[in-house]
Amino acid sequence: MPFPTHRPRRLRRTATLRRMVRETHLGLDGIIEPLFVCPGERVQKPIDAMPGCAQWSIDRLVEECRKSQGLGIPSVILFGIPARKDATGSEAYDEQGIVPRAIRAVKQAVPDLFVWADICLCEFTDHGHCGVLRGEEVDNDATVPLLVREALACARAGADGVAPSDMMDGRVGAIRSGLDAAGFEQVPVMAYAAKYASAFYGPFREAAESAPSFGDRRAYQMDPGNVREAMREIEMDLAEGADIVMVKPALAYLDVIRAARQRFDAPIAAYSVSGEYAMVRAAARNGWVDEDRLILEILTSIRRAGADLVLTYFARDLARLLG
Repeated sequence: MPFPTHRPRRLRRTATLRRMVRETHLGLDGIIEPLFVCPGERVQKPIDAMPGCAQWSIDRLVEECRKSQGLGIPSVILFGIPARKDATGSEAYDEQGIVPRAIRAVKQAVPDLFVWADICLCEFTDHGHCGVLRGEEVDNDATVPLLVREALACARAGADGVAPSDMMDGRVGAIRSGLDAAGFEQVPVMAYAAKYASAFYGPFREAAESAPSFGDRRAYQMDPGNVREAMREIEMDLAEGADIVMVKPALAYLDVIRAARQRFDAPIAAYSVSGEYAMVRAAARNGWVDEDRLILEILTSIRRAGADLVLTYFARDLARLLG
């Protein structure tokens, strides 16, 4: 019996040929590197749960941003650890707070690096929740004006874009209106539109010192079982003026990224979160996986699912692997 005409293996024979016919290509253009900034000078405080990552004082952060740009990484997103926390997270919207000061320093030193400011109160509140409390519940409508103030403080400091991650209803529209009214109509909003209440965030809460002091965030972050709700959240954020919409986490929610890509024409971001990073690092340290191949495979899967932008702690590894 003659062999069938089609032999898919023909196009897999050599590395050059596989590269030529590859459908999804990784590059640095859509990569955003998360960085943590803390008080002090000459501070590099390693994050135990995220080997290779650290909290940086502003002077060291500037050095790290220069390194990132030198590697070809086009963008960073900043998370702040304040000197003081209180019930309303007031340092988040203080124009002399840790993040606005860091933005000014980075933009002065590395003006072409695109700097996103994460907009949320969780790192700045003494209770670790993402907004103002009423009893033990986050008060959505009392929180939104503070998020607008935070976005404005960061925009005035020179942030190229703002990224609200709090999951309060209506905050995208309020932030967009606030930015426009203050003359920052060119500052884009990258909305954490479908942010799930995930166990993958554990290492980040050590990195950002933002673990809730009681309860959890399931009352405002999304239930992991829902995808239709994610489409509604994304649709609402786009209607309110979001320029980019994000799915977070990435790896366990590739189906959500794919569904968003099929339904919406807007740029889609995906956050490869701290738990994904920590698992790979831990497995590699134990010799259980080929770390470099796994990094490339995970990031390829996120791009293949439909993400245009990827926030990843593996940004520098990717730069190295791409040569």
